[in-house]
Amino acid sequence: MHFLDQAKIFVRSGAGGPGAVSFRREKFIEYGGPDGGNGGKGGDIIFEAVPGLNTLIDFRYTQHFRAPRGHGGSGSNRTGAGGDDLLIRVPVGTQVLSEDKDEVLADFTVPGERIVFLRGGDGGRGNATYKTSTNRAPRQHGTGWPYQEMWVWLRLKLLADAGLVGLPNAGKSTFINAVTNAQAKVGAYPFTTVRPQLGVVSRHNREFVVADIPGLIEGAADGAGIGDRFLGHIERCKVLLHLVDATEEDPVGNYRIVRGELDAYGGGLVDKPQVIGLNKIDALDPADVKKLVTKLKRASKSEVMPLSGAGGTGVEAVVDRLIEAIGPAEGAPARDDDTPPGEWSPV
Repeated sequence: MHFLDQAKIFVRSGAGGPGAVSFRREKFIEYGGPDGGNGGKGGDIIFEAVPGLNTLIDFRYTQHFRAPRGHGGSGSNRTGAGGDDLLIRVPVGTQVLSEDKDEVLADFTVPGERIVFLRGGDGGRGNATYKTSTNRAPRQHGTGWPYQEMWVWLRLKLLADAGLVGLPNAGKSTFINAVTNAQAKVGAYPFTTVRPQLGVVSRHNREFVVADIPGLIEGAADGAGIGDRFLGHIERCKVLLHLVDATEEDPVGNYRIVRGELDAYGGGLVDKPQVIGLNKIDALDPADVKKLVTKLKRASKSEVMPLSGAGGTGVEAVVDRLIEAIGPAEGAPARDDDTPPGEWSPV
């Protein structure tokens, strides 16, 4: 399935049905009077977040969504049938933006969340509702309230607990393959990852989601390389794992390049908790690794964890550090390790 994280669509709710102009005419009924019913309500445009989707590819082939209008009223005070609501299913993490992308109109972060985005027009009044003591035979009626329509952008931001950042060939895909069941493409050339990848890490009876995005290069904020368009997928992450290639000529300079691109992008990425991993240490002597760790620690002013995604060295320690940064699972009760467990009971 192709990955698509942006799509522009047109949505229109249903217009209300017109009210009826009708008069009761029955044999042996002396005073009939008006009996035109109201029109039916137009259908609503409803967005729903559903689990199991991680792409907007369906909206590449279907861009126009129109809810049906309400039916007109009829005689004998019969109200017209309402138009069916139109349900648009989107992946969890989808944002609905205005046409100019300046305003977030809806943000879906919970599976099953529903929002009535555009309300259908109310039905028009039939002539029976216009009857008064001085207007016994009204012929006016309501034509129904009009529909609502607009162009919107759908933007998908994948929901993950931890995000991987770094230059191309920093070993991000190798790392996510090592700690999850993901099968990200790995190659000895830059930009082997061309779309975000998700994987689930299971360790110490905990599970959390890791997102791998295409590598950043200097000038990504200005469109260099793949650019920074995929950074939105890690805006919701609780922690970032910044992988630095230990085999490059200037690991410290590479670290600063990625930090500069995160700062240029904004979105609070540069302020998120960050775990720095010096990757590919199996290709260097231990003494050289120790020197690089010291230099990188001095430049970043934070802890640097050496690891090898391909060889597995230090990977478990990095995963434990990510779990610590993510914090306790939502809904998990706080537990004091000094408190002895209570007696087991089936009740």
